[in-house]
Amino acid sequence: MKTQANLIRPGWIIEHNNRQWTVLKTMITKPGKGGAFIQVEMRDLNTGSKTNERFRTVDNIEKLTSEDIDCQYLYKDGDTLYFMNKDTYDQFELPVDMLGDSVAFLQDNMDVVVNFIEGRPVGVTLPLQVVLTVVETEPYIKGQTVTTSYKPAIMDNGVRVMIPPFVTAGEKIVVATGDASYVERAK
Repeated sequence: MKTQANLIRPGWIIEHNNRQWTVLKTMITKPGKGGAFIQVEMRDLNTGSKTNERFRTVDNIEKLTSEDIDCQYLYKDGDTLYFMNKDTYDQFELPVDMLGDSVAFLQDNMDVVVNFIEGRPVGVTLPLQVVLTVVETEPYIKGQTVTTSYKPAIMDNGVRVMIPPFVTAGEKIVVATGDASYVERAK
């Protein structure tokens, strides 16, 4: 299915240069001069090699149709991740590097969507947001809220997130899995 390049999202399976690729990261850039473009980090499904490609946002990309199956993440053992099909209870494994940086957001028993092409798992789509605990951050300084400044924080999964100054260590926050950005305090 042809789609515009600006719609590409992590987890998609695309065909480029007669090869199948899973999209790991995307970043849209709008330079001051010229047209916008999207930088895509992707991994070849057959060889496992990674590459970065730059597409104009108006370019057409071939998105491959995959069968999306609701699964549950079970656990990690070394460089292998274990999942279970929620309908058939069949378990299967995937290499850690298939998920790229998003592997840090996996939590035991998390519901995910695994993409299959011709019966082979080729990608994992995580929930859009997860709840994490702030482990380490700078202390709150009164009067620091004059500007909309953010401060760095380390989450319980090791990911670095920029958070508002009023959030302190030990608090639970909602983080977007796509770009590791702060969304809100957890309720």
